[in-house]
Amino acid sequence: MSRQRPRELRRRVVLPARLLTGAQWSDTCILNISSRGLMIHSGRVAPKDSLVELHRGEHVIVARVVWRDGARVGLQSTDRVPVDEIMSAGAANVLRVTAGGHAIERRRKPRENRSDARLRARTIEFVAVGAIAASLATGAWLMTEQAFERPIALIASALG
Repeated sequence: MSRQRPRELRRRVVLPARLLTGAQWSDTCILNISSRGLMIHSGRVAPKDSLVELHRGEHVIVARVVWRDGARVGLQSTDRVPVDEIMSAGAANVLRVTAGGHAIERRRKPRENRSDARLRARTIEFVAVGAIAASLATGAWLMTEQAFERPIALIASALG
């Protein structure tokens, strides 16, 4: 008769999160959670025994895929999961009132200003198009000069 530890109580939840699998991000939903693992529902999941990162609010959970059943996936965490903190992470954002419909920045380090990036990209594109046009014009000039060199030399020798 084998003696196994009793299975830890899992809390049934429905919490949105982000999943990092390799270098690809996807949306996922946490379906149940315990201090050592989670069950999630995700359309894109890494193969069994691979490591993934689950991001929920400020919390990052590094876990190993232990089983898969369609879109449902079982994850075993490498560290203890702060269950209560993760469950309450979204409650503060839901209750926050925003004026003027401004979006809440979810990143720790905000993106750079888009207008600066666009201006830099347009400048690079303009310089590249100018360089290509100049090289094509130079090539056309040299081809035209070479094509007319012999006939002009014949005409010049005939005239004297």
